[in-house]
This record gives sequence, structure tokens and C-alpha cells, in this order.
Amino acid sequence: MTPTGGRDRAGRAGDSGHPDGPSGPGLEAVDGTSAWPAMARLVRAEWTKFRSVRGWVWGSVVAALLILVFPATGLGGGPPEHLRPVPVGPDGEPVSAGYYFVHRALAGDGQITVAVSGLTSQRGADGGSVAPWAKAGLLISAGEQPGARYAAVMVTGGHGVRMQYDYLHDYAGPAVGVPPSAVRWLRLTRAGDRVTGESSVDGAQWSEVAAVQLQGLERTAEVGLFVACPARMEGLGSAVDAATASFGAPRLVGDWAAGEWSGEQRGADSASFAGLPREVSAGFAADGDGFTVTGGGDLAPATRNDLAVAATPGDLLFGTFPALIVIVVVATLTMTTEFRYRVIRSTFGVSPRRGRVLVVKAFVIGGVTFVTSLVAAVVAVPVWLRLVRGLGIFVFPAAPGALLRAEVGTAAVLAVTAVFALAVGGVLRRSATAVTVVVVATVLPHLLARVPFLPAGMARWLTEVTPAAGLAVQQTLVRYPQVDSVYTPANGYFPLSPAAGFGVLCAYAGVALALAVVLLRRRDA
Repeated sequence: MTPTGGRDRAGRAGDSGHPDGPSGPGLEAVDGTSAWPAMARLVRAEWTKFRSVRGWVWGSVVAALLILVFPATGLGGGPPEHLRPVPVGPDGEPVSAGYYFVHRALAGDGQITVAVSGLTSQRGADGGSVAPWAKAGLLISAGEQPGARYAAVMVTGGHGVRMQYDYLHDYAGPAVGVPPSAVRWLRLTRAGDRVTGESSVDGAQWSEVAAVQLQGLERTAEVGLFVACPARMEGLGSAVDAATASFGAPRLVGDWAAGEWSGEQRGADSASFAGLPREVSAGFAADGDGFTVTGGGDLAPATRNDLAVAATPGDLLFGTFPALIVIVVVATLTMTTEFRYRVIRSTFGVSPRRGRVLVVKAFVIGGVTFVTSLVAAVVAVPVWLRLVRGLGIFVFPAAPGALLRAEVGTAAVLAVTAVFALAVGGVLRRSATAVTVVVVATVLPHLLARVPFLPAGMARWLTEVTPAAGLAVQQTLVRYPQVDSVYTPANGYFPLSPAAGFGVLCAYAGVALALAVVLLRRRDA
């Protein structure tokens, strides 16, 4: 065996007398064997040690079972019988589909032009500004059922002229530097399946906002004026709102149906319609050659705040939280127990490279946790999705890739948290203290962030800078810029992306592991 601080048989310098000196391919371990077989034996020894302690094994099994069965605690008795249907748009997403529509039938191609001379909202009745996403303009609809395809060009309360279609798609019009109170001209042109929206400040010079394709649009479609106003955000909740718009006389080109204009509030019976203020009635009235129209609702993607009874795939992984506590206890004990019973001296006697021992321990506890958690998550998500949908509860859709990321990400979060707990156990050496520190750092922040009445800023902070940020891997909801809503962790919206949130957790685990290695080398066993 090469003497400490000497040279190996290849003539290379040794590890300068330190038991944690460098070792790699081609270098010898302290027992005269090569490093990789020594590492394999150390992994096997740590795995044998883990599986020989029945409590640790059962702890891993219990954590997996919690992921599997815990969603049952939140199902209750299923949805109420009077639950209104959730409208689903052409892309399969839940949508808000409420608006007041003054319309006539257009057979084939044609065009409608109108001036919007005013837009107010109930929110602005007490001297405040008009609701930013209050909308008034021209719309073509494929049908009156909620979720039907549409295209619309509009004036908004705070976001200028927009062209929107099929709920998810939003295009900003040209920035012309006129105040919201100024008269804006809008034009909607249909040519087959192609619908073009234009805007103007004088009715003479026109700028195209966008041109979109509405595939499968019937030859005869309803076209006309519309007004919508989503609920306004108030702290951690929302309050219903309504908007009123003044339109000039519509100018029509094409084969329009003869007769009077008709109007109705659409989408009022859908689950995503918040309603109207008590003092407001939806409707329209002739105003000279034009119309005054009042309505509520929105044409946009539905958010979690819009649906009273709905679930996300992330909700079906709520067992992650009790599982985390169990994993933290098991991972901490795998380290602190050896200090408590002085077994660590025997461990370091067999393998003096203390840093290597800690890394192998992390590999074993992290690997066991990842495998058991992954199996539980992969089984739990599809099973609970089927059960929840069978109860009639609406589940926000998620792409297969997003579901897979949530499942694998959940297992990875539990595994990295186990490594974090192991490292903290190596730093503190006391089981109760280490478990408390890790639970307070990882589980408590996210549980607090899910409290509905916690200020939104604090909830976001807790899931940005603490290890709880890692649970962003379970997020499957999308935050849409054209929708104001309560985007908080309590509603399933995390401030960081899944990758960024997981990176924050990994950073904590990495720092803790590095600190544990340093302290293990400097302290007595």
C-alpha cells in the first residue's frame, strides 16, 4: 500500500496525508484496491445497512403509500348536483365564455365597421379607472354554446386595441398614443375561414391588428357588437364587474340578414361566469343611430379562480407533503443514528474517506427515495385522475409531458430533500433538531403558502427563496397574460418555473452537503 503522503507505484504524488485526499481512476484506495471497486463495496455496505434497519425501510414504504392514498382525504362527497357545466374551448382548455352580444346573421363573406366612443365599467363608477380588461368591439361567433369558436377585435380598458380568438390567442394592436377615452374605429372582415381585425383613430386610415383562421366556420355566422368585463381582483379574491360601451351606427358590407338587431347575455349558465353586480342589468338600447351595450363575463382562458369546483393533477399529488415529513425523518436518522450510537467510528474505520462516505450515503437514501416515490407517483396520478373525473369533478387538462414531469419531478424533489435532510443531520448530529430544521425549511413554507388568506407577496416569496420552491415541478396550470386572476401557490400557480424551482432546492441540498463534508473532515467522529 502506498504510504500516506508518499508516491504510488506509478510515481504520482499521494493525498498529502489527508484521509479525504483526491482519488480517481488509476489511484488506489486506502486498502490497496482501486477506487471504483472500493466505491462499489461502500455503496453495497450502505445499502445493506439501510435495508437492515426495518424502521427505515418501512418509512420509505409509508411515504410511497401516502402519495398513493392521500388524495382521498380531499375528495369529500363529490361535486354538488347543481354544479354548472365548465365550458371547454376548441383547444380543450376550460374557458370563460360570457359576454353580451348584439348580433345579426352574415351569410358568407362580409364586413362590419363601427366606432367605439366610450367604455366604462362598474369598477370605475366611484371615480376609479375602467377595468383594464373590460372589452368592447366586434365579434364573429361559430355558435351560441359556451366554448364555441370566435374571433373579435376590441377596445380594452387598459390594454389598447386587441385581436383575440378561440380564447387562448391574443394580439396587441398598434400603439397610437391616444387616451382610452378617445373614439376608436374597429373593422372586422370575413373572407371564408379568414377573419381580419383592423383599427383606426379617424375611420379613414386603417391598421391591421391581426388576421386569423377559424377552421370549420359555417357559411352563416352570427356577427355583431359585444361587451365583456371580467371580475375585478380584490386582494386574494375577486368581485363581479360589468362594462358599458357606446357604439356608433354599424356600417355593413355583404349579405346580412334583414331585420332588427337582437342581443343576449351569453354564457350566464356556465361554471366560469361570475355574474353581474346586483345594481347592473345586462342589455342594449338604441342610442341615436348606434347602441349602448352593457354586459359582463369574459372571453378568455379560465383560471383556477374562475371555477369553484375543479382540480389539477398537482392536487392529486398532495400526499407529497406528509410523505416529505416521513422522508425527512428517515433520511436524518440514517445519519444521526450513527453518531448517537458511535457506529460512525466503525464506518470511518472501514472507509476513512469521510467525504466519500457521506456522498455514498446520499446516493443510497436519494436513490431509494427516488425509486419508491416515482413508482407511487406514476401509479397515483392516472388512477386518481380517472376516479376524480368519474365523480364529475372537472380536472384542468395537462399534456402528457407535463404529467410525466410532475411525476418524475415529485420523485426528484423527495430524493433531493432526503439528501438535504441527510446533510443537515451530518451538520447538526442531533435527530430532533435536524428534523425540525428541515421540516421548517421545506414543508412549512409551502403549507403556509397554500393558506388562502396569506398575502400574495409573502406566498410568492416563500415559494421563491426557500427549498419549498422545488414543488413547482408539480405545476401544470398556465398563467395567461391576458387574464387578471389570483395567481398564487394556493391556486396552483408558482412564481418560478419547474426547472428554476427545482434548482433552488438543489442549491440548498448542495450547500448543506458541502458543509457537512467540511465539518465531517474537521470534527472528531
